[in-house]
Amino acid sequence: MSETITKGAEAPSGDNTPKSSPEKKQKPERVASLWSDALRDLRRNPIFIIGAALVSFLIILAVVPGWFTDGSPFDNNACDLADSLKRPSADHWFGFDVQGCDIYTRTVWGARNSIIVGVLTTSMVTLVGALLGLLAGWKGGIVDSILSRFTEIFFSIPLLLGGMLIMSMLGKGNAWTVSVVMTVLGWPQIFRIMRASVLANKNNDYVMAARALGAGAGRITFRHILPNAIAPVIVVSAISLGVYIGAEAALSYLGIGVQPPEISWGLMISDASVRFLDAPHVLLFPSAVLSVTVLAFIMLGDAVRDALDPKLR
Repeated sequence: MSETITKGAEAPSGDNTPKSSPEKKQKPERVASLWSDALRDLRRNPIFIIGAALVSFLIILAVVPGWFTDGSPFDNNACDLADSLKRPSADHWFGFDVQGCDIYTRTVWGARNSIIVGVLTTSMVTLVGALLGLLAGWKGGIVDSILSRFTEIFFSIPLLLGGMLIMSMLGKGNAWTVSVVMTVLGWPQIFRIMRASVLANKNNDYVMAARALGAGAGRITFRHILPNAIAPVIVVSAISLGVYIGAEAALSYLGIGVQPPEISWGLMISDASVRFLDAPHVLLFPSAVLSVTVLAFIMLGDAVRDALDPKLR
């Protein structure tokens, strides 16, 4: 009887023991952040992809125009009055202007000054406005008051009207002078946005924690506050880039922006406007390229705004 109980109490054989399955490797958790989420959204946004493709093409066009056209508008024999106002053809896609210059070649080379003004102005406006806004928002007190009152002086001057006034006093201009003038008039907008963003972030918990751990003012400013406050500035700067290109075209159209022998789309539109009824193609092509360029940068800015604004998710 005891033998029977002993056998019945024996542990089951190894063959019947369930085999332990190998543990599945757990995927590392993704660290969520504003910038990683924004980058993921931008990759899926068709508006951003189209805008980025157009902007990349325009930048390449401005840097190496020789890749897209064999001729140069600065050659001695680039223009021939015998070709004045000739219509577009298979050999000359955009036709000729009043002076007998190939419009396609001038449009390609004109991208350089227009893109330079847009990119250079946006970079300088963002740098000046962001640094001063960061200083005013972080320091507060008398520093904030002085910078804010100083900003209001420039903020009250309209960009285009102020640019017309300053450029008319300077006389002949080029892409660099136009960029400096628009920087002087454009930085207050970035200053206000950056200052408001710093004020909204400077009393957050992560800043208090950094202070408690003994971090210095410089480390807190550039390591903690700046990365979290710069997003609205990037959005506005991306949208404003197209605005600055349009402003340069307006100044050149009025004859106080980029001056001949330099080429810009604004100058081409100005020269073509007097013969628009006789030869619409002279005005059509540079105007279309300018419109597409401004639209591309605005599309890019809108996509970045949607990606960086948590309220729009």
